Amino acid sequence: MVALVTMNQFEHRLAAHEIHLQRGQLNTLQINVGRQCNQACRHCHVDAAPWRTETIDAVTFEKISHWIDQYRPAKVDITGGAPELSEFFRPLVKASKEAGCHVMDRNNLTILEEPGFEDLDQFLADHEVEVIASLPCYTADNVSKQRGHGVFEKSIRGLQKLNRAGYGSGTLKLNLVYNPLGPKLPGPQAELEQDYKEALKKEFGIVFDQLFTITNQPIARFAEDLKTSGQLEAYMDLLVESFNPATVTGLMCRSTISVGYLGEVYDCDFNQMLNMQLRNGKPLYLWDIDPETWTKIDIQTGNHCLACCAGAGSSCTGALSD
Repeated sequence: MVALVTMNQFEHRLAAHEIHLQRGQLNTLQINVGRQCNQACRHCHVDAAPWRTETIDAVTFEKISHWIDQYRPAKVDITGGAPELSEFFRPLVKASKEAGCHVMDRNNLTILEEPGFEDLDQFLADHEVEVIASLPCYTADNVSKQRGHGVFEKSIRGLQKLNRAGYGSGTLKLNLVYNPLGPKLPGPQAELEQDYKEALKKEFGIVFDQLFTITNQPIARFAEDLKTSGQLEAYMDLLVESFNPATVTGLMCRSTISVGYLGEVYDCDFNQMLNMQLRNGKPLYLWDIDPETWTKIDIQTGNHCLACCAGAGSSCTGALSD
């Protein structure tokens, strides 16, 4: 008896446009060093929080550092949780820089005010780390709804601290990330960026380089909120109806290896949160593969992938098309 192969809604949209999703050349190694965070945001697809304890250990750090030194990816993108809470965040930054990689830190800004992190801005500047900072809106009310009371004010102080360290006005890159509030797609990235720049400069004297718009993924806390409010089906319909074939070539799964805190590998950070681990007859870890063998492993997809291809598209570096 022949087993039936079922297609998810994302694959149906690809097939309808006669698109074959396949990997390109490896550009970015994205490492999630753990789930611990000093915040518990409503839209967080990682389900990170202060009470989470999962984190990278010394053995895994050493293996990942060795892989970076051996294969030297163009970019190393460090995320969490709040990745800076890991004791191996700074060693990972140093190892990646020594290997000649461009390093990015997914920073929530409020970490800059936590006890013990008073020198974080200078450490990042000294190692020329690109900071990609979460700021879901330039108004206090909207930020509070997503991230909690007082977060906006701390975020503003964090941005000002980064500006004083040289970020946003020269060689040190400071980019912000916008997530829409609720079950809708982000507005045009260029227009939102201009609004952000004008408002933050006028109100707080803050400057930054780029704004990245990221569509909320229908997984983890955000999915639970949608289910509770009865909006999940409508949101999924919106993603299906908004599918844009022009975004597929820019999908992060085509150029990024996503690594979990145990060293396991995934197609992207979202697949990682859904435990969709890459396999080749067995679960794979970073030290089991090299950039060449990675290109030959099929990309795993699900209905959540529709969020990356809706409207202007969405990736860890923002919109994928105009």
